[in-house]
Amino acid sequence: TSDLRTLGLGAAPGSDPPSVSARLFLSDLDSALNPSVLVCRNVTLVVNASGLQDLSYPPLEGLHVLQVPVQDRPHAPLKDHFEQVAERIQHNRAGSTLVHCTAGRSHRVYGPSEGLSLCQAHQLVLEQRPFIRPNSGFWRQLMEYELVLFGRNSRPGRSCGPDPGVRVLRDRSTAPQP
Repeated sequence: TSDLRTLGLGAAPGSDPPSVSARLFLSDLDSALNPSVLVCRNVTLVVNASGLQDLSYPPLEGLHVLQVPVQDRPHAPLKDHFEQVAERIQHNRAGSTLVHCTAGRSHRVYGPSEGLSLCQAHQLVLEQRPFIRPNSGFWRQLMEYELVLFGRNSRPGRSCGPDPGVRVLRDRSTAPQP
C-alpha cells in the first residue's frame, strides 16, 4: 500500500520544474515535452496527468510515459489510478519522475512518500508552489484515499486543502479512533 506524496501540484507555466523530492519533479505540458528539461533532470518516467492523449514526447532512450486517462473534472474517477501511479513512481529507479498536467497548476496524481499525511504533503508542495489548485473532486478523492491508508483523515473537522467545504467524515463503526 502506498502513502501520500504529491497532489494538486504545479509549476508556473514555462518555468523550471520544481522538485518535490530529489527524484520527483512537477511541470506543465511545455516543460514535459522539452528534451533539455528531461535530460537535465535525468527523467526516465513521465506521468501524463493532463488527460491529453497522443502527445509526442521526445524520443529519448529509456524514457517511459504513463498516461492517466482522466480529464480534469471534479467527478472524474482519479482514485482508480492512485495505486498504479504511486507504484510506478516508487519503482522508477533508473532516474527521476516528472509529473505534468497541461498548465502546471492542477496535477492530479500522487505517489509514495515517507509516511506523509495528505495535509503534510499539501503543505510541502504549497511552500514551493503557492498557486496550486486541485479541483474539489480530486481533493475529496485524496481525502477518501487517506482514510483508506491511515484509517483517519489528517485533520478531521478542519480542511487543510483548497476547498474548505470538502470533508470526508470517518465511519466510526469501521475506522480506528485516533
